[in-house]
Amino acid sequence: MLHTYLGAQPEFECGLVVASVEELLAALRAGAAPPRLILSDIGLPGGASGIEGLPLIRAQAPLAETVLITVYQEPERVFQALCAGAVGYLVKTTPLPDIKSALLDVLAGGSPMSPAIARHVVRYFRPVALPSPLTPREQQVVEAIEQGLSYKLVGDRLGMSLNTVRSHIRVVYEKLQINSKAELMKRVRT
Repeated sequence: MLHTYLGAQPEFECGLVVASVEELLAALRAGAAPPRLILSDIGLPGGASGIEGLPLIRAQAPLAETVLITVYQEPERVFQALCAGAVGYLVKTTPLPDIKSALLDVLAGGSPMSPAIARHVVRYFRPVALPSPLTPREQQVVEAIEQGLSYKLVGDRLGMSLNTVRSHIRVVYEKLQINSKAELMKRVRT
């Protein structure tokens, strides 16, 4: 159905329609013209999935741009596909005119993604909120611990009770998102 729709569009010529990565590679080895654009699924018959096939296809048709169209929307698959060389990632529920538009975007140098897929990518690259900065007093406690002082000696040095030292340490652990003195020491050294 998809190749029928795209083949009927004046902007496209569907030169090769195959069911698997292996069929595409065999056709290229047999002399088929390398495609400029490949639309592939992830779940394909044969030995290689659409993702596993991307580097194999790029080796045979290095100028071809591949867009995956699939039911899979898990972030892991999206990132595997993009890392393997896909230039676009669409879900199968994408309306045909939108698929056409996405493929034209690829030919114009773009990288189309269905909105749900784009959200995964945005979340992946969104900066993680930095932990709250330590107060000067919390920094003094950390520096004393870094020097190897026990909590009791930290309290003696800084004029605070053992419970106050422990309270500062709990806040420091929370701010730095750590759970132990060893993690604190490792974080301070890096």
